[in-house]
Amino acid sequence: MHEAPSQHHAPHDDPNEAGPSRRSVLWTAGAAGAGLGIGGLSSAPAATAASAAEGTAAAPATSGRTMIGVPFERRGTVRVGIIGLGNRGGSMIDLFLAVPGVRVVALCDPVKEKTAKAAGKVTAAGQPAPAVYTHGEHDYENLCARGDIDFVYAATPWDRHFEMARAALLHGKHVGVECPLALRLDQLWELVDLSERTRRHCMQLENCCYGRNEMRVLRMAHAGLFGELLHGAGAYVHDLRGLMFDPKYYEGPWRRLWHTRLRGDLYPNHGFGPVAGYMDLNRGDRAVRISSIGTPALGLAAYRKDHMPAGDPSWKESYIGSDRTISLVQTAKGRVIRLEHDVSTPHPYSRINSLGGTKGLFEDYPERIYLEPDHSNDEWGDFSAYAQWDHWLWKEHANPPGGHGGMDYLLVFRLMQCMRLGLVPDFDVYDAATWTAPVPLSDLSIKANGAPQEIPDFTRGLWKKARPGMDSQKPEE
Repeated sequence: MHEAPSQHHAPHDDPNEAGPSRRSVLWTAGAAGAGLGIGGLSSAPAATAASAAEGTAAAPATSGRTMIGVPFERRGTVRVGIIGLGNRGGSMIDLFLAVPGVRVVALCDPVKEKTAKAAGKVTAAGQPAPAVYTHGEHDYENLCARGDIDFVYAATPWDRHFEMARAALLHGKHVGVECPLALRLDQLWELVDLSERTRRHCMQLENCCYGRNEMRVLRMAHAGLFGELLHGAGAYVHDLRGLMFDPKYYEGPWRRLWHTRLRGDLYPNHGFGPVAGYMDLNRGDRAVRISSIGTPALGLAAYRKDHMPAGDPSWKESYIGSDRTISLVQTAKGRVIRLEHDVSTPHPYSRINSLGGTKGLFEDYPERIYLEPDHSNDEWGDFSAYAQWDHWLWKEHANPPGGHGGMDYLLVFRLMQCMRLGLVPDFDVYDAATWTAPVPLSDLSIKANGAPQEIPDFTRGLWKKARPGMDSQKPEE
């Protein structure tokens, strides 16, 4: 279940190179949040390095109806368009092709070799050759405009997620993006409002919510085995120094450059999403404020000194992103969630993934549990003894294909199942916005010496009502 290299998103060119490279037109980091100029709406503000954390926690006026509890339209076949065919998108296409009732209709990536390779996978799976979009800065708009696509999947560098999700919604498509959903609060609000206005779902495709341990803890928590829930923790602790300085892996430094722009938690979703599910955030409780602190930014510069030759473009970079950020989120019920992020120092992989309540707690990496009355004498118990609490998805797919221990496949399988059967998705745009809000807010809090920042109520008050989420019942086909 560890975060393997295939988790990361489509590569990006090096802005320090003279002149545009083959990826600079479509995937350039400087184009983050640029307006699309479609659908007669005004352009969105650009997410520059100086403005990435700007925005407001206050709820803007709504012009639509809530998407809470809104099912997909039932369909026999789900027709998918994929934007971004790098490390992540190039591997996830295999899983879309492996799920019954799914057809990959169109592909988009400015690197024609990647698009051709992905198209070959489609035809090798026995499906018709997909349409390909490889031209121009906004060719993904042409993919989104097609009339034969039901769902758009975006796996590109972070600062393109907002505009691609926006384009998909404006063209009447359901859309799912890799994390984070966007990088500004105003962008998160815009996607919430567009989802409501267009009546199309906009989702953060958080694969870690479908991890086996996460789904087992989810069901145990909802069954009351932990008692009244008090605290939880999640993280993205992954040594990415080698990959971030490898020009062949990312085809440029787009991910590393975010450490020159923001000081906060750049990647909170893997840790926040599962714990939000345990605590039913937006389903009876909600995250209300976040306070963050961060260490000095030393790790990337130290790695560069030891590994990068003189004259490498990275020597022009000044890193400000905290090597380790630690955030405390408090909920309306008074619970506390700890979030951590560290990709710049040496350490084993961990998402922490812990949950505690009045009857005991679970901690992951390594997995261990202590519950009363099952355990005593301050000695950890065997988590494998609770396999009967596995989610039905893991009972039905005991050895799923794909990366990250099978969670990627279960994410795709369940999403496509919900679309085929006309079910309400396991999570929605309000969850996506909530899980992503720590990106800009942690940056603001660190700059304010840890001062708490208000987390918007993206549901506009509807969080108070209990409703289903990840803890689903197996549907009848």
